[in-house]
Amino acid sequence: MFREMRRGAQQLTAQDVEAVLDRCQHGVLACAGDDSYPLAVPLNYVYAAGRIYFHTARAGHKMDAIAADPKVSFAVIDQDMIVSSEYTSYYRSVIAFGRARIADGGERLAAFRALNDKYCTDRPPEERQAEVDRCERAAIVAIDIDHVTGKEAKELVEARQTV
Repeated sequence: MFREMRRGAQQLTAQDVEAVLDRCQHGVLACAGDDSYPLAVPLNYVYAAGRIYFHTARAGHKMDAIAADPKVSFAVIDQDMIVSSEYTSYYRSVIAFGRARIADGGERLAAFRALNDKYCTDRPPEERQAEVDRCERAAIVAIDIDHVTGKEAKELVEARQTV
């Protein structure tokens, strides 16, 4: 169902894919939008328990698109350094394919807590927990991953092999 990577030597290992998902702060959610136009939305996320989570308003274009078709992809760029002298870039990225759904109950709270722990480390833990407890307006969306792949520039592959 999912294509194999054409340049398999540049494919990241499962451990490297997870490391990229853990450390990146921004990703782009892609889903089917209105009138067959793709909808790509940049957002903050957290990778936890093998899933991607993000918070969003309970209503709007993104939620309408997910309700109409839960199949989504999610891309993160870990590195993208332009090397003009070589007419290339040294990149590392990950793309996950999965199904989006609204998280509720304990999963919602755990994901919301994980988001706060990732992005609000400068705030005291009790303040972060109070924010989780009082925020009922935001929805938490979970992406259950069906397939994930990562790729990096051949120059980065070669640099790893010489270390």
